[in-house]
Amino acid sequence: METYANLSGNSSVVRYLVGSGSIVVEFASGSDTFYKYTHISAGQSAIEEMVRLAKQGQGLNSYIRTNKPPYASKGTTLNSL
Repeated sequence: METYANLSGNSSVVRYLVGSGSIVVEFASGSDTFYKYTHISAGQSAIEEMVRLAKQGQGLNSYIRTNKPPYASKGTTLNSL
């Protein structure tokens, strides 16, 4: 997983992992901290935007909170997805 740059300094996103047609996002808190979004669950354009924001290091948490893209799975560890 890649560390999220968090350029704004106030994101709850900690790390992310880009896969083929998917992105896994790790959040700092909550009972389920890993969320996997896929092109099937959220749509290709949403995945592309989330990957762009993740690599940019800013705006990913805001995008997720505002647009609420459907996730494919969630869990307490990366392996639980």
